[in-house]
Amino acid sequence: MISIQAKKHDNFSVEFKFGFNCKEDGKRDDFSVNAWMFVPNSLDINSENYGKKQFYRDVKSNIRLITPVYLLREIALDDSQPLASLRRALEGVVYNPSPEATDAYEYHLKMFAAIFKSALRDQAAHLRSVRSLETADYLVADYVGSSSLVLEKFRAMYQIIDVPTVSDKTRALFRMCDEFMSHVVELRTIRIIRAIDASLNAEAYARIREDFMGLIVREHNYKVSQGYGVMMNEEVHDRELIYHRGMLKKFIESELYIRLDKKRDGVALEQIYYSLAAGVAMIFATGVAWHTQVKYGNITWPLFIVLVISYMLKDRIKDLLRYYFAHKLGNKYYDKKAVVTIGKNRVGEIKEGFDFISSSKTPAEVMRMREKASAVEDESRIFEEKILLYRKHVTIDDVALKENDDYPMRGINEILRLHLHRFTHKMDNPVVPIDSVDGDGRITTVEVEKIYYVNIVFQLQHDGDVEYHHFRISMTRDGVLDIVKID
Repeated sequence: MISIQAKKHDNFSVEFKFGFNCKEDGKRDDFSVNAWMFVPNSLDINSENYGKKQFYRDVKSNIRLITPVYLLREIALDDSQPLASLRRALEGVVYNPSPEATDAYEYHLKMFAAIFKSALRDQAAHLRSVRSLETADYLVADYVGSSSLVLEKFRAMYQIIDVPTVSDKTRALFRMCDEFMSHVVELRTIRIIRAIDASLNAEAYARIREDFMGLIVREHNYKVSQGYGVMMNEEVHDRELIYHRGMLKKFIESELYIRLDKKRDGVALEQIYYSLAAGVAMIFATGVAWHTQVKYGNITWPLFIVLVISYMLKDRIKDLLRYYFAHKLGNKYYDKKAVVTIGKNRVGEIKEGFDFISSSKTPAEVMRMREKASAVEDESRIFEEKILLYRKHVTIDDVALKENDDYPMRGINEILRLHLHRFTHKMDNPVVPIDSVDGDGRITTVEVEKIYYVNIVFQLQHDGDVEYHHFRISMTRDGVLDIVKID
């Protein structure tokens, strides 16, 4: 299956997170994502000024393995796979400090922290969705107790590597993961408290709030005791701390990210088609020259004129055939392709393509979903929207994926960031004055935001299953206001 989530990333970009989950049936999984972007004609986005190069400059994609799924209380068990694997890695670097053992130690440290972060995020999201005080009371105890127990058992393992045979640099890696996990607990718990404070039953949740606040206070005091950074409301210090935490996050999640070497797709076949075009044009020119020489004999004025015309037509025929073959090639192949590898093992392939298309070539279901969100009938025709089609095909070898790690891997996530700054160049002022009449009959001027909508309809396909999702981006010249899902 394919999951999709969307959110505003910053003032000029939106982010889509795709989850490509394998069926774990020992077969190759094929995923397809097609995205139709409906852009108002007034923004002047067209194939002449916004080609493939511009589009791919505005798209940033990060591919990463889906973090193995564990419950918080499951990780806290002494015989849990994350704890057991980490313990073996720590003992390995103590008794056999080889490069291989050091690499395994770093890998399992990062994976443990990433798994804990993912489990904490899922538990916090579940807590925020619960309305019953009785159910929340039980889940709070589970959240606070399990997270505290995981941290306690993790920190106790530092004693294993606190020996003279382990270098300071190696021990520093443990402390980096410890600081990251402490920060994640504080961050997630603060967000839960914010949700409690904003709820209508804030007073009823007072005791629960105290439990969460107690966890935050304990972690804050722990970070101070260990010399880890804490917010101090000092501009320079806090700025450096945020940068440091960002680096910690990248360090921890580096084991999950997959680097792709993208190349053009269909290059060999493209050259074959272009060679055929040149060959057909040459056959035409040579045939005309041969026929004319047979008819007129040696060099004469008629022969000279015919040869010139034939060579002029030869170049036009070659260009027309190159255009035709390029168009046919674009329909069947993609612009770019990349091999997905973990270490030296190939586990899949990703292809992507981009084109402008007409409404007549857009599937009826996509057009229906677009019109469903229209404020007026036939809105897309009234505003003469340009339609941009982004295609992606993902292939994952389920067997090869499982062979690469000690943890169960279900597939890959892609975080696709679409930058929309170019879309704002032809927009009107972000706020426009509008004259109106108030309740007393007086003429007043009201400042109103001038908004534009960019609609995106996604088609997600996996093994015959097809889903459609419609998102609408609201924008002004100052950037993105929000992105909402249209039901």
